Amino acid sequence: MDQSKRDFIDFMCSAEVLTFGDFVTKSGRSTPYFVNTGRYTTGAQMNALGAAYARSIVERFGDGFDVLFGPAYKGIPLVVATASALAREHGRDVPLCFNRKEAKDHGEGGVLVGHPMRDGDRVLIVEDVTTAGTSIRETVPILRAAADIELAGLIVSVDRMERGPAGAGSALAEVGREFGMQVEAIVDLDDVVEHLQPGGGAAHEIGTDDLARIAAYRAEYGVPGRLTAGPG
Repeated sequence: MDQSKRDFIDFMCSAEVLTFGDFVTKSGRSTPYFVNTGRYTTGAQMNALGAAYARSIVERFGDGFDVLFGPAYKGIPLVVATASALAREHGRDVPLCFNRKEAKDHGEGGVLVGHPMRDGDRVLIVEDVTTAGTSIRETVPILRAAADIELAGLIVSVDRMERGPAGAGSALAEVGREFGMQVEAIVDLDDVVEHLQPGGGAAHEIGTDDLARIAAYRAEYGVPGRLTAGPG
C-alpha cells in the first residue's frame, strides 16, 4: 500500500469520518464501522479531501472525462472540493454539476445545477461511499434525462468491499458492470484493515475486538480481498 493511502486513512480517522462501533448503513445493514463524510467540517479538511479525490482521479481516469457530477447531498461538497483541487493542483479546470432533491419550478428551474449537460459529455460521478449502489441507480436516470451523456466512471472515498444486490461481486463492481463504467475508490476495506492493524504503528490503530467484528461482518456480507478468503 502506498503512503498516500495510509495518509488518507489517517486523515479520515482524525476527522472522525471513519469510526468504529455499531451503525446502520443506508442499505439497512448493521455494520461495525462507518464512513460519514458529513463530518468534514473545515476548509482545511475540504482542501485535503478534494486533493485526495483529485489525485486518484488523475492517476486512474487520466483525461477520460469532461464533467464532474456530485449526487445530492453529500456529493455536492465533494464535487466542489474535487473540481477546485483539479484546477489548483493539476491545472485542469473541469466543469461541475450536481442535482437538487426536488425540481425547482421557478428561476432557471430543473433538477440540475451548474454545468448544463450536453450530448456526448463524459461524466465522472464523485460519491462518498457505495454500499448497495442505490444512490447511483437513482442518479444515472437523472443524468440521462438531461442529455445523451456517457458515463466516464464513478469514484468513491472507500470501497466497503460488500456483495452487491445481484450477488455477482462487490456492490461497486456491480454498479460498474451495470452501467458500463469504470469504478474506483481512493482506498478499500483491505487498505483500512491493513493500515490500522494493532501494533502496526498507525496513529489510530483499532483493537482486536473491532477486527473480529469486521471479520464477522465480511464473512456475512463481504467479497474476497487481499486479506480474506471470504465468500464470493
